[in-house]
Amino acid sequence: MDAQEKIALVKERARKNFSKGFNCAECVLEAVLELVDTGLPREALKLATGLGGGVGLYGDTCGAIVGAVLAVGAVHGRSGLPEGEDRKAAAKAAAEQLYGNPGLYRMFNQLPNMIKSKYGNTLCREICKQWRDNWLCREHALHCREIITDSAEIAATIICGDSNEIMSKPFGENVENLKDACTGKG
Repeated sequence: MDAQEKIALVKERARKNFSKGFNCAECVLEAVLELVDTGLPREALKLATGLGGGVGLYGDTCGAIVGAVLAVGAVHGRSGLPEGEDRKAAAKAAAEQLYGNPGLYRMFNQLPNMIKSKYGNTLCREICKQWRDNWLCREHALHCREIITDSAEIAATIICGDSNEIMSKPFGENVENLKDACTGKG
């Protein structure tokens, strides 16, 4: 199966997962755990349960985005820190893994920025504010299903893409105001 086929399968499975009763975060993570060799057991899905509705319905970062971050992390995340006798060198190498070019933060930063560019926000309470008084209505569910589908597609595209290329893309909006080709502040 080529990358485009895998992306399409992840996207469709995540979409269908919502109709089965998975929450937004679970939808995306389950699709990746099922269709991509992450090395993680299916029980890892438990990590996403509390993230629906922007963390337990609190309304912060959309659960579909967080589920996508977990899914990408299942494939590209760190399982430990660089080791070395020189603690300063090891700490510098750890920071470089995150902030460098290529760097992991560049990869993960794409997820919220792509969703924000399409939906205008990343906060569940803002993306879904028109349904605050009718949370369980059909229109809200259909809207969330689209965000889930988009988040799954973005995650699968990152997972199936050239990781070095993806980790070298420019930063989007970020709290440190990191810029395009540098790792220093802009």
